[in-house]
Amino acid sequence: MISDCRSAALVSRDGSIDWLCLPRFDAPSIFGRLLDRDAGHWSIGPAAGGGSVERRYLDDTMVLSTTFRTSSGVLRLLDSMAIELAADRHELRLDEPRALLRRVECLEGEVAISIEFAPRPEYGLVRPRLEVERGLVSRGGPDVLTLSCARPLSVDGSTAKGIFVLRRGERASFAAMHAAIWEPGPEPLDEDSIDDLIDRTIEAWRIWASDHQAYEGPWKRLVDHSGRVLQALSFAPTGAVIAAATTSLPEQVGGSRNWDYRFTWVRDASLTLQALWVAACPKEAYRFFDFLANASLSTSEAGSRQIMYGVGGEHDLAERELGQLTGWRGSRPVRVGNGAWHQRQLDVFGELLCAAWVLREQPRIFEPTTRSYLREAVDAAAAHWTEADQGLWEIRGPPRHYLNSKLMCWTALDRGIELVELLDAHDRVSSWRSTREEIRAAILDQGWSQQALAFTQSFGSDDLDASALRIPLIGFLPPGDPRVRSTVEAIAARLVDRRGLVFRYLAPDGLSGGEGTFLLCTFWLAEAWSLLGEPGLAQEAFERAVAHANDLGLLSEEVDPESGELLGNFPQAFSHIGLINA
Repeated sequence: MISDCRSAALVSRDGSIDWLCLPRFDAPSIFGRLLDRDAGHWSIGPAAGGGSVERRYLDDTMVLSTTFRTSSGVLRLLDSMAIELAADRHELRLDEPRALLRRVECLEGEVAISIEFAPRPEYGLVRPRLEVERGLVSRGGPDVLTLSCARPLSVDGSTAKGIFVLRRGERASFAAMHAAIWEPGPEPLDEDSIDDLIDRTIEAWRIWASDHQAYEGPWKRLVDHSGRVLQALSFAPTGAVIAAATTSLPEQVGGSRNWDYRFTWVRDASLTLQALWVAACPKEAYRFFDFLANASLSTSEAGSRQIMYGVGGEHDLAERELGQLTGWRGSRPVRVGNGAWHQRQLDVFGELLCAAWVLREQPRIFEPTTRSYLREAVDAAAAHWTEADQGLWEIRGPPRHYLNSKLMCWTALDRGIELVELLDAHDRVSSWRSTREEIRAAILDQGWSQQALAFTQSFGSDDLDASALRIPLIGFLPPGDPRVRSTVEAIAARLVDRRGLVFRYLAPDGLSGGEGTFLLCTFWLAEAWSLLGEPGLAQEAFERAVAHANDLGLLSEEVDPESGELLGNFPQAFSHIGLINA
């Protein structure tokens, strides 16, 4: 993944950009070969193919370096999306050039290089017209794409191709820039300007990393890298954080559990803030809380407010299927939008208050609008905790009394009580305390299964659910409580695959097909073992999870229990949040 904190592109090992949505994460794709062979791509690489490929991110950046070693020479490809810092060198500029930047350089010998540029806007529905005017211009549908390319290309319909040779020390640079049809078309850039933008992008990422990443401890490189991944999944203009950069990458190869994750869930974004430790860097936190407070402004009652929004604050995320796409490895349907937007998920109140509690040293977060928003969230948890909902995992069946939802309502009240001064909620604190104790008593009475010897998925159920691992993580019960140890041991023994990775649950959920093990849940298990004073078991669980990162340290949502390959949308914020916290 490369990103400009507005959108993201996915680059394959052979140098092909197979996923890119412009101008936002959730816009229709322009390059969509990830989901269909003919849905668009932009490839640059050795014309002869073969040889070996090595990839890495340049230190402290999200700028991708791919090295091809061929029989005739060695080639390095740099890929990035342009970002620049504002005048204070702290935040990203919001008026920066919207450019996808690529530079190829011959390091040894000589290499014939093939370039193929095949935009297919609107998820492959449009085959645009390519014209040579001020660069190569793609027009079709709502999008205009200008390709800056100093090398000769031949145009065949909606695809441009070329082959050229680079010798040791020579390089070529390219840029693709986007505009809507009603905007002035982007002017092409010369190679020196492209190189300058690449250098400024590298510098901007490194300055961001030095200002935001102060972690010292085990697995520092993985932790810092995961922090940059989370930043790359943020939408800079509003502070929203998306769950993943893709849609419809399946939870089972060939299956139908294919969802669109390019939206901001209140839960995911709150956890992201906590994982990034932005208490030391408050501007992102201010923007995020302002975004949520404004996005949720409505005359509707607080308990019915949405659990997710578009990155621009949109409420209607209606789900539909794209029949023109065959899906990743035949996994259909391909969906855009997400029907979970109208679900009730009561745990979000607790996630939100946890983020506020972590950021309590930043008083600007508690300005009047946001303070009112947070008070209403605590009140909503108190008013609605007795109701059934769809739960953390967004199960598409009848509402149930999920334990995690009750647990996080308890957490909303607990953190609200601790923040009573900052929330200016003294008149509510007595009622909040009383309700907090009611929830606690209900969880201890109805959430525990003597048959399972564990806290379970929902009240009255014997089914295990990995979310019960959060009981010690959020401080509902101390790690030394025997019920906590029994729950952790039950999940570690009965809710894992042969690799020791943790499933979310194994109970029927009303959907066809199956799913993989869940990386976030495996990281929760590592955290739980650590709190229980079992550092060896904690380390084993952690290392089992991170072993499934790809060669660039990126994690998806799930792992196939048979093959061990990554499944689900990618990269997945939840998984990188879990890594950082563990």
